[in-house]
Order: sequence, then structure tokens, then C-alpha cells
Amino acid sequence: MTPRSWLFIPGDSDKKLGKADGAGADALILDLEDAVAPQNKPEAREKVAAFLRERKIGTRHCELWVRINPLTSGLALDDLVAVMPFAPDGLMLPKPDGPEDVRTLSLYLDAFEAQNGLDLGSTRILPVATETAVAPFRLADYAGANLSRLAGLTWGAEDLSAAIGASTNLDATGAWAITFRMVRSLTLLGAHAAGVPAIETLFVDFRDEEGLAASCRAARAEGFSGRIAIHPAQVDAINRSFTPSEEEIAFARRVVDAFAAASDAGTIGLDGKMLDIPHLKQARQTLALAEAVSR
Repeated sequence: MTPRSWLFIPGDSDKKLGKADGAGADALILDLEDAVAPQNKPEAREKVAAFLRERKIGTRHCELWVRINPLTSGLALDDLVAVMPFAPDGLMLPKPDGPEDVRTLSLYLDAFEAQNGLDLGSTRILPVATETAVAPFRLADYAGANLSRLAGLTWGAEDLSAAIGASTNLDATGAWAITFRMVRSLTLLGAHAAGVPAIETLFVDFRDEEGLAASCRAARAEGFSGRIAIHPAQVDAINRSFTPSEEEIAFARRVVDAFAAASDAGTIGLDGKMLDIPHLKQARQTLALAEAVSR
């Protein structure tokens, strides 16, 4: 199952690492990048390595990911040296310019997996695919890049704002400004073109549960599969919003059953509406997600 909730945990915070297991997130992102001050990065690597070491594969209650530093920072290899012996489920790659940066990281991982006796290709990669000015122009390139480790695409507004010199990424109503709406849409399309999940970016106000839930429902309706969380208080709302409701599941079953009863028909009538094959595909996806969540 693609994680619904991806919770950031600062890699240098004993307090937050200590509470991470109880947060209920489908995936934890142990952060070595923006949440950690430069002088604290060596300590953060040690803490994240210890966290992974204590939670061996096969005993983990959720997926454990690590956000490394950008490939251009000069810090990424030190991050990999520290964490790869303990088999993170995946790496979040910040600030890639495009698929070639993912390919470079994948080549590094080939070597680290071999060195540490890990299955080749077992460490997946989730790029934050919009954090440089050139990156949005490369989103379509993921579709033909043949990146076997690619676990999805997500986007970010804060680093992109800095990259283009924007004083804000919001418009006068508080919604995303047009540039950031465009980048979000391109991330969604780029992910599905590449055949991987699209992961929605964070919702800044962790105290606004109602606003978060509404935003998540809208994101799921558009085609996003999950969302990044910046606070444990956001996890439950994200999980609920990206889980099919009982009403959705019941309707999906009716759609599947109606098509099955109609034999080889390409269209059917249900509740006064005409449904065709795309509706059947959507219904099957809903049932598959519901089954995966219930395991």
C-alpha cells in the first residue's frame, strides 16, 4: 500500500524521535535536511542511524524513510554512509533538478546496498520534484526515465519560493498563487504519467484539522494518494481522508457488480446515471485501496 501519511521527524530531536512510533503514520520521514541546523547534522545522522538500527526490517510498524541532504550539498554521501547499513525503506531526495538526479542517487544506492548485504533495488526514492526553478520543467521526463526505485513524486512550495525569489507562495485569498497551483498540477500529472503515486505537500497550519481534512479530501479526489505531515496531530485526519469511506466502498461494489451482471457491456445505467469503463476502473481502485488499508 502506498502510505497515506508521511510524517516528518527532525533527525536531531530525541523527544520527537521518541514519540514517532506512536504517531500512527504510515511512513516516517527521518529528516537530515531542512529540519536540522548545519552544526547538528553529524549528531542527527547518529540518532537516525540508531533509530533505524533498533527497528529492523520485519519488525517495523510503519515504513521508515530518510530525507537526505541534496546531492549538490556535499553532505548526501555522509548521510548514506550513516543510514544505509540499517536499511531504510526509502530515501526522500530534496531539490533534484530532474530524473537524472534520481538516477545518480540510484547508482549510489546500488553500491551501498551491495556493501551492506541488502537486496538490490530495495531502497526506494521519493523526490521532492519541484524545489528548483528548472525542476517543474522536467516533471514530464520522469515518465520515460525508467527509474525502478521511483516510489512517487511529491512537490514543495517553500524551497521553490526561495529559488525564484518569491516573497510568498499564496495569493490574496490564502490559496496557492498561480505558479504554485501550476507546479502542483504538473506534479500530479507527472506522477501518473510515470505510473507512480502523487503525494500532496504539507498543510502548514497543524492546528486547523477541519481545513486539513477538507484539503486532503480535495487532493484525493484529484488523484493524490497521500500527504506529507509536519505534526503528529495531522496524521489521523490525513489517514481518514485518504481512506475510502463506507459509502464509497459500497458504491464501488455496486459498480463492479453491475458491470459483472451486464457481461461484456461497455456502459451501464446505475442510479439514473450512465457509467462506462473509466468508472469501473475507479471502482476497482477504490476497492483495492480499501482492502490494502484493512490489512
